[in-house]
Amino acid sequence: MNPVSSSPLFKQAALVAGEWLARSASGATFQVCDPFDGKTIATLPDLGLEETSRAIDAAARVQPEWAKRTAKERAGVLKRWFDLVIANADDLATILTAEQGKPLGEAKSEIISNAAYLEWFAEEAKRIEGEIIPGAHPSQRILVLKQPIGVCAAITPWNFPNGMITRKVGPALAAGCTVVLKPSELTPLSALALAALAEEAGVPKCAFSVITTTDAKSFGLEVTKNPTVAKITFTGSTPVGRWLMREGADTIKRFSLELGGNAPFIVFDDADLDAASDGALVSKFRNAGQTCVCANRIYVQQGVVEAFTEKLLSRVSTLKLGRGTEAGVTMGPLIDGRAVAKMEAHLADATAKGAKILSGGRRSSLGPTLFEPTVLSGVTQDMIVTREETFAPLAPIIAFRDEADVIAMANASEFGLAAYFYARDMRRIFNVAEALQSGMVGVNNGALANEMAPFGGIKQSGLGREGSHHGIEGYLELKYVALGGL
Repeated sequence: MNPVSSSPLFKQAALVAGEWLARSASGATFQVCDPFDGKTIATLPDLGLEETSRAIDAAARVQPEWAKRTAKERAGVLKRWFDLVIANADDLATILTAEQGKPLGEAKSEIISNAAYLEWFAEEAKRIEGEIIPGAHPSQRILVLKQPIGVCAAITPWNFPNGMITRKVGPALAAGCTVVLKPSELTPLSALALAALAEEAGVPKCAFSVITTTDAKSFGLEVTKNPTVAKITFTGSTPVGRWLMREGADTIKRFSLELGGNAPFIVFDDADLDAASDGALVSKFRNAGQTCVCANRIYVQQGVVEAFTEKLLSRVSTLKLGRGTEAGVTMGPLIDGRAVAKMEAHLADATAKGAKILSGGRRSSLGPTLFEPTVLSGVTQDMIVTREETFAPLAPIIAFRDEADVIAMANASEFGLAAYFYARDMRRIFNVAEALQSGMVGVNNGALANEMAPFGGIKQSGLGREGSHHGIEGYLELKYVALGGL
């Protein structure tokens, strides 16, 4: 039996306003396919405006009652959801790998590490604290309350179909909000599995709906124009983020946006080159390079560029391509043919302008969406790969002269999500960390995300933060109460 379809968490129905719908009002369906070979895994209802509106209305009906529950009660529900995710991590990882392609071990790591956001925000629910401020008159006091913003719409991408949901739905429910979610049509099965566990944990009916649809624009228009939706949280491309903000302007939507990245990864001449090459391998090639915070531009100081390149090539040679469920596989397929075409376009542009392929550089014979991990030397700032997010296993190495030189190159981008650098000198560490125009900076560290840290970017990389105690603030409104006659 297919290991995915045998799981009780495998759903071929959407959760809309408390009901599991196997059929859309229009009768339309779409297929979810394995990115490794294109075979159909599941058929889901292709929902439309009717179902989206129904989910929003239902979320609005139950939100006041959910908000009235004590913080401890809401925390208990989230903690049960966390426990269920951990208990079902193997099934969730199998589903994730089937629809997204990443290796099974990497998928399970995503499940467990991102379940921690549910646990974290279960605890933060009990720490939503207001203020009492001395008034302007002896008989007055100023009371500041924090209250849930209301109905939230969430739009999540395909690259981390489990993690992007727990980061958004966790704080929303903890704050007393309700959520209507649209996962990527490429990877909706993880969202449905999480929703089934949320239902089992005690999340109230209608408080969390999952809309499966291929019509992202119609969903976006409905949630931006519908006055019932108070907030939109979105992870995806910068152009789509801009569009959502424009469309949501008339109804003054609140936004949390985690958008595109173009992360510089800098190796200074005083760096531990073994640690730097280990960090580059993780940052660049995790999830086949399909991460918003992955190293997109690798800058190496001239004096150590040859030594670093040799170490990186040695590590890249250990990567094993293949189907994510196969033993020993460390890098799976790209999500689809468009991703492969973009990789090839960036590679062709770089080589046409003088870059040299040191490893990889071609599709794998193992499958149409598998691309060999590729390292380039001789890369310059006029190549597309330094300006656009490749989202694929392409590591371009760019030599630089000094600190001022590399900071100027690193900051020459409209994006400001993540940046990394390796160095030992403490003066350099503080100067560079402060000079890089990025919402997150990894120093001698190739991995950034965890539930305790405020994840997010600046410039064209977005608004707001996910994780940490800051992560719940985007789901709360401040209310000032003037107390008189005291």
